[in-house]
Formats: sequence, structure tokens, C-alpha cells
Amino acid sequence: MTGFGNHFATEALPGALPPGANSPQRPPYGLYAEQLSGTAFTMARSENRRSWLYRRRPSAMHPPYRLAFDPAPNRTLPAGPNRLRWDPRPLPETPTNFHDSVMPIVWNGDPEAHSGVTVATWACTKSMGNQAFFSADGEMLLIPEAGGLLVTTEMGRFTLDPLEIAVIPRGLRYQVALTGSHSRGYLVENHGAPFRLPDLGPIGSNGLANPRDFEAPAAWFEDCDEPYEIVQKFGNRLWTTTLDHSPFDVVAWHGNLAPLKYDLRKFNTLGSISFDHPDPSIFTVLTSPSDMPGRANADFVIFPPRWLVAEDTFRPPWFHRNLMSEAMGLITGAYDAKAGGFAPGGISLHNMMSAHGPDVASWRAATDAVLAPHKIDNTMAFMVESCWPYRVTDQAMAAVQPGYDDVWAGFPAAERD
Repeated sequence: MTGFGNHFATEALPGALPPGANSPQRPPYGLYAEQLSGTAFTMARSENRRSWLYRRRPSAMHPPYRLAFDPAPNRTLPAGPNRLRWDPRPLPETPTNFHDSVMPIVWNGDPEAHSGVTVATWACTKSMGNQAFFSADGEMLLIPEAGGLLVTTEMGRFTLDPLEIAVIPRGLRYQVALTGSHSRGYLVENHGAPFRLPDLGPIGSNGLANPRDFEAPAAWFEDCDEPYEIVQKFGNRLWTTTLDHSPFDVVAWHGNLAPLKYDLRKFNTLGSISFDHPDPSIFTVLTSPSDMPGRANADFVIFPPRWLVAEDTFRPPWFHRNLMSEAMGLITGAYDAKAGGFAPGGISLHNMMSAHGPDVASWRAATDAVLAPHKIDNTMAFMVESCWPYRVTDQAMAAVQPGYDDVWAGFPAAERD
């Protein structure tokens, strides 16, 4: 099943989807009808996101949650203007699963006010087993950088490899297993309006990410009466409870709220074919709008392989100061504005109005280049851009790469007349 924002319908047993009403008096197979709402009931029809799940037990069937972990002490640093960068995380020395390995790096906003975004990394060496996770604080964007995953959700399962991404709706339970020996990547938690495709405006009806390339899973359920730990993120705290059965017992579902998978290599890039180059917003895959039109709570932007053909143009990203704050990661290859120090699995932070751009070596190479059509290949970087300034967690601050400001040292002064 493909599409972004489309209505899906899928069943793991024939006839499990009720033929008429969403909540019939007696659903097929004795299942329980349950609605999962990703927006307020009264949102406009074009913005309303919800799905009906038909499951073996209602998700309300659980004991009280108890507080498992309060990460608040890691969120005490105020936002600052300094440019920061992090090396890729090493794999843990002891076996660690996906959920336990997640480390928040930068964050902003307030989940309780439905604003902001958190950018984290993971580095894990074992599967989650009989454990599931979900967040009431926001939807999850999974961006693997190394190693494949098998992601099981209440609405189905799918594999996820580097150069693919997945969006997990707010409140949906999911589990991550490894398809190899380890996995590393980036986890973006969007606390604001749900991600959607950006409007294309003057671009027209085609280009960027195509709706048909987003894939929703087919219904799949697990018939398992064994203890399962459920970990919930609520109010920036982790809570836990235990079920006596698998939470992945949805036999059929239909609606327009679903986990979605997307292959970044299918992104249709656009660019200048004369001179100069347009703003990086032309590389936006997904956007979470804020209350101010045109200013995003969060944009997910990629820098994929592409042709550069503009004449008399400095082709890498130019020097700039931006109202938006930029957290950037690298999935594979090299980034064309940095000659070194920014490796796959790493992160850089340029908060709003913090001047940044190419380092000296990249600037010199681009300035002296003989311009001809040239393809940037074997690369994939991304940016999570937000209208709010990012704060850095204590844990991440302790791991900052030293000397990042030095990449802008040594630029020669312009010649005098």
C-alpha cells in the first residue's frame, strides 16, 4: 500500500474488516474496534488523521504505568549561539537494544504545548525482544545510518535500511529488531503538527517527494500470551507497564493515519539550470508547520545525489545566517560544504543567526573550480530545521567535538583597491 495521507485498508484475516460501520455491535472474529486519532476530532477533513483498528484485545487493557526514568536533568542547558559538532557514536560495549540506546542530542519547544522537535541518535547491538515503545509526546522519524531494522508496529511490520526513513505516528506502539549485528542512526521526535508533504507552490504538481512512494504496512498480528513490557514517553518522562500478551494484535485496520516508509533515493531533486541556486527549502521531504504560515515547527530536508550545472555560481552551500535553527546529520558519503570532520553518524548544530557555511578547503576548491556540469554522487545528508532555537542536552554537551570553530579560521581578507 502506498501514498501519503491516503486512506488505507488492510486485513490479516479475510473478512476481519467490518463491511459497514466502523464500530459495529459485533465486529468479525470477536475483535474489538478502536480508533487511533492523530489530530483533534474537529480538525478540517483535509487535515484530520485517524484510523480504525480491529484487535484481539483493547489497548486500554493494561495495569497502571509507573515512572521508569526522568531525563529532565539532561535538559537544563539554555540555548546558545555556538556552532557545535559531534562525532559518530561508538557501538556500546555491552548488548544494548534500540530503545535503551537512544540519546537525545538537541531539542526545543514543549511536548505538552505540542511544539518543537528533539533530535537523538541510537547505537544498538540487540533487538528489543518482548518490549514495545510509544510516545505520547510526538511522532517518530527513524533515519538509519548503519545496519538494517525490522520495525513491528500495531498496524503491521516492515524492514528499514540505510537511505530509507520511517514515520511512526504519535501514540502508536512499535518494536525494533536488528536484521544484522548492529544498527546506528538518528531519531527525530516531532512534538508539533504531524509531518506532511510540503506544498509545491510555483514548482507545480510534480517534484520533491511523491505521495505514491510512501508505503504503509499490510496488517499483521502476533498471537502471543507472554509478558510484554510497554514503555511510554509522556511529558518527557519514560513510564512502564507490563501486559500479559503481545500489543501487536491488530488483525485489520483502515484509515489515513499509519506508519509510513520512504526510500530517500526516490526524491526528485530540483535546481537551477541557469545561474545561482535556490534556497535549500527545495530539498524538503516533510514539513511540520507552526502557527505562522511559511515558518516550520520542523522541516526534514535532504541533500541527495544531484547534478550541478549553474554558470558563474559558487556551488556549495553559501555563507549564511538563518532565522531557522539547523541540526544536520550525514547518512553516507561526504557533505559538499565540509572537507573533513563531519562523518556519517555525526551531527552538527547551527542555531538561528549563527553564521556558518563551507570550511576553508571547500570554499577554496569551489572558488577555483573550472565550472562544468558535475554530479554530486554517493552522498546523503539531511537537516532538521526548526523555527525554535535548539538546546543541547548535558550528555551531548559532554561529547562535543572540540575545535569546530577552527574550520572557519584562516579565510584571507578581500583585496584592497
